[in-house]
Amino acid sequence: MQQQRIGIIMHGVTGRMGMNQHLIRSILAIREQGGMPLANGNRLMPDPILIGRNAQKIEELAKRLGVERYGTDVDAALANPDDTIFFDAASTQLRTGLLKKAIDAGKHVYCEKPISETLDDAIEIARYANSKGVKNGVVHDKLDLPGLLKLKRLRDAGFFGKILSVRGEFGYWVFEGDWMPAQRPSWNYRQKDGGGIIKDMLCHWRYVLDNVVAPVKSVSCVGATHIPERWDENGNAYKADADDAAYATFELEGGIIAHINSSWCVRVRRDDLVTFQVDGTHGSAVAGLHTCVSQQRVNTPKPVWNPDQPQTLDFFEGWEEVPDNQVFDNGFKVQWEQFLRHVVEDTPWNYTLLEGAKGVQLVECGMQSWRERRWVDVPELAL
Repeated sequence: MQQQRIGIIMHGVTGRMGMNQHLIRSILAIREQGGMPLANGNRLMPDPILIGRNAQKIEELAKRLGVERYGTDVDAALANPDDTIFFDAASTQLRTGLLKKAIDAGKHVYCEKPISETLDDAIEIARYANSKGVKNGVVHDKLDLPGLLKLKRLRDAGFFGKILSVRGEFGYWVFEGDWMPAQRPSWNYRQKDGGGIIKDMLCHWRYVLDNVVAPVKSVSCVGATHIPERWDENGNAYKADADDAAYATFELEGGIIAHINSSWCVRVRRDDLVTFQVDGTHGSAVAGLHTCVSQQRVNTPKPVWNPDQPQTLDFFEGWEEVPDNQVFDNGFKVQWEQFLRHVVEDTPWNYTLLEGAKGVQLVECGMQSWRERRWVDVPELAL
């Protein structure tokens, strides 16, 4: 068995998501397990170089994690023919320009979402990657969460019968930052910096609904800025003018209706920070990040509405947990391994930049719906 190196330029990994999920729990985790096995019997070993704008931050991160290669010069990193993949988890506002540079340098590209701020830019960069023949991908991490994998397993097994509806609840209370430090960065709440929960979350709901339930056909969305003043990382008050909550209804293929509430201004009283309930003629299921419970038609209780007497039914009874039946790895790491295998072995890969463009498309349709206070159709996208 031989070790086969693959060089990866990792840009924007000093942030929370890039550092924890992509660098530590994915690339470094693959290195710690001795690489990943290939069909030819070799083991693929990622060799990252960390690139960022802040020299001190990137050096401190690299030394703390034992990464030998790091720097601030994107162009110099892209000029190195020994590095095959360019990954970006930095600012959405800079992403398409960086991806184009990397494609021009002959790199395969993989990035966080949204892939751009506008649908036109998203389609343009997806087409450009295709025209240059580079392999490309966007992170669709929630598809490999154990809870959603179990939910999809139920769908594929025909458990639901005819699917009728989906109810999603996402969010938690993000502190304003005055008396308690906020647990999200302040740019999330400023329009000029690309903030807003619609931009952040409708990209996710597009690929979740498309892949776990059915393709999205139209959307009706209302956003809100519930908390107009927050405090930044330095304790300074600022105007929070980006939407911090979104209430969206989707019509899916087959007449399925989905409604998802997304909010950074909600206190959690549910099983997880995100839950999805799917109701069908033969059964229902509720999935969180890791668990999924189901209730069949034959186990469904028969409540009677009587506001004059206390409810005697325990509605949590009669739900059965869907077993793991397998070992679930970190969702980001799973998708990194899939993309690496796609680059090295040309295995199938579905989450291309075109799929990322679909997420941007739903964001624009959601914003249009909110602005015009109406339903907006979501047309099919093709390169």
